[in-house]
Amino acid sequence: MKYEKFFPLIALFLLFSCSKSREGIKPDNGSVTESVYASGIIKANDQYTVFSTVNGILQKIKVVAGQPVYQGELLFEIESEKAALNTENSRLAYQLSLQSSQFIQDKIAEMELKVQSAKDKLTLDESIYSRNKKIRSLEGISEVDFEGIELAYKSSKLNYEATQRQLAQLRAQLKNDQNRNNINLKINEKSQSDFNIKSAFSGKLFDVLVKEGALVTTQTPLAIIGKSNSFLLELEVDENDMVRVQLGQKALVTMDSYKGKVFEAMVDKIYPIMDERSRTFKIEAHFVNPPKKLYPNLTAEANIVIRTKGNALTIPKAYLMDNEYVLVNDNEKRKVKTGLSDYQKVEILEGLKADEMIYKPKQ
Repeated sequence: MKYEKFFPLIALFLLFSCSKSREGIKPDNGSVTESVYASGIIKANDQYTVFSTVNGILQKIKVVAGQPVYQGELLFEIESEKAALNTENSRLAYQLSLQSSQFIQDKIAEMELKVQSAKDKLTLDESIYSRNKKIRSLEGISEVDFEGIELAYKSSKLNYEATQRQLAQLRAQLKNDQNRNNINLKINEKSQSDFNIKSAFSGKLFDVLVKEGALVTTQTPLAIIGKSNSFLLELEVDENDMVRVQLGQKALVTMDSYKGKVFEAMVDKIYPIMDERSRTFKIEAHFVNPPKKLYPNLTAEANIVIRTKGNALTIPKAYLMDNEYVLVNDNEKRKVKTGLSDYQKVEILEGLKADEMIYKPKQ
């Protein structure tokens, strides 16, 4: 047959391919690191999203993305004609209350004279009553005349107390009217200022998320602001691994923006509550030596170092089957006891010697 001469070549090729794919390796003696995986994003320090506290039409954008902003700087103006009218109405009411207060002050002055007059009459009637009380004890005055004097004294006392209450009421009315109108004016001025949205602190305006003429609500994100040259890692850790994470642990960070490079970071904040939707905990870490250029929302992955062990017998993770078996002698499946592991290799505690050959399982 014409194909028979090719058969030895095909058999030789298959034999070479199989033997190459089944090439074995020996365990390595070195260090292994146990770590916890986390993923997340880069955020600027003090990064926050700007929201409005009022609803309305966005009238003017006063800033441009990428520029620095300063604490108290005006960022956005929302249409506030109605608020301005309310403020003006409150201002007029306050001014009117100041003018009308003069009338009340005149009444207060008049009432103060009445109080003084009632006090003087009470002093006189009290003196007459005291003198005649002694005379009455000596029977120097009739019962009827004494009762008249006593009645006059009591009437003066009641009149004096009544004029005092009226004076206090007028003073309270004056104070309350002025305070109420002043407070209404301040409330409306504050409400009007809410239509001018300002930066909470100095930093960099990373993005403007709206356009002029758009309807803005209290749920509409307007912009993102943060520190310009200070960044942190915001990472999520699975609930199963969270108990092993502690403050001060080292994290090895990789980013798609810096392929092939690993950056060291330190865990410096742990949020003590789990996100019920993702079943993860949020942590923050800072770079020990940050990359030269960073931007908010860059993705990052990290391996948080739990502990490191030196002089350990290790094999690549790809050579471990079902987390507890390895292939020896090319086809013998042997159970082993594992120790620490990272994303590349795993420690072998029992079941395998350093000079034994192991083979990669077939995929």
